[in-house]
Amino acid sequence: MTSLQEVRIDLDAYRRNLESIIERVAPAKVLAVLKANAYGHGAAQLAPVAQAAGVDRAGVVSLDEALEVRAAGFTKPIIAWQHLPGADFAAAAAHNITLGLSTADQLQAAADAGASTVHLAIDTGLGRNGSSPEQWERFFSTAARLEHAGLIDVEGIFSHLSNTSTADDTAQLHVFDAAIEAAAEHGLHPRIRHIAATQVALDRPDARYDMVRIGIGGYGLSPDDRTSAELGLEPVMRVSTRIAQVKRVPAGTPVSYGYLYRTARETTLALVPFGYGDGLPRQASEAGGVLVDGHIYPVAGRIAMDQFIIDVGDADVQIGDEAVIFGDPKRGEPAATLWAESADTINYEIVTRIGTRPGRVYVGGATSRSSASQDARDA
Repeated sequence: MTSLQEVRIDLDAYRRNLESIIERVAPAKVLAVLKANAYGHGAAQLAPVAQAAGVDRAGVVSLDEALEVRAAGFTKPIIAWQHLPGADFAAAAAHNITLGLSTADQLQAAADAGASTVHLAIDTGLGRNGSSPEQWERFFSTAARLEHAGLIDVEGIFSHLSNTSTADDTAQLHVFDAAIEAAAEHGLHPRIRHIAATQVALDRPDARYDMVRIGIGGYGLSPDDRTSAELGLEPVMRVSTRIAQVKRVPAGTPVSYGYLYRTARETTLALVPFGYGDGLPRQASEAGGVLVDGHIYPVAGRIAMDQFIIDVGDADVQIGDEAVIFGDPKRGEPAATLWAESADTINYEIVTRIGTRPGRVYVGGATSRSSASQDARDA
């Protein structure tokens, strides 16, 4: 490790996760979700791996993200599904980006820009992106008119489940089926229907339709209470640093801002140079866990911007010892889910929020290499 902190991304683990899921959900196609810089893992680096693993296409939120994935060498279809008014759909046409669209006005704008391939976004109960039932008449009639004129190709129709309960998901599936029927009444017959993300894709064959969207599962994390290992997945991201300072202190020594923690006896405090400025949630103060020399220690006191303290008791912890923030529990490392539970959030947020200061190192794949930000840091 040549930087203060390191985020190690295992490209082979990502490939194996995707290959396993592709096999399990067949004959449904698999879309690899690479939004938010591939959940913090690096979209440009993971996009070629996803393609090599055999996914059918990639999915992102914005056109900017889609263009980044295309520039990374991903030649298969890419869907971008959230757009502000005035979005440059001409760029989508120029780079063969499929548009997920929610309104009749967006459909017309796409047609005017020559962005011909579209997926119709349906709100089946989340109250967010997508056309609601009361909007379907105008939405579907506009799509049908433009497709009949040869200006667009309605390749797909999609929605997103809440994962609240089996009953709630089933209710949303019924709404989705109704939308498909309403589209057909307007002469629209999308070839790719998709609504399931990782959890439902693995658990409910009836929700797979023609394609599933795999985000968190591809990164080796569980979307629910099961462990990654129980789902046959390998965490792709491993975050670590090294102990920067060690000091022996007497009983009653206060630690970090607000003195939430005071030592119960004479003990050793170790400084871990990783904080909320690096993406670790401050809400995990007095919790979480970091692996040092075979033992997991919780945070002692508040997490600061650049560091936190662990109380290692009488353990022989030394400056320079590796401290694993999270990684693969099968190797005895803390899980990202441990930090999520400590901060009352989800593992999606833990990996996605890891910042740019920790150097990223990509291992596996064709070669092992560092990211551009790591290279610059090491220069």
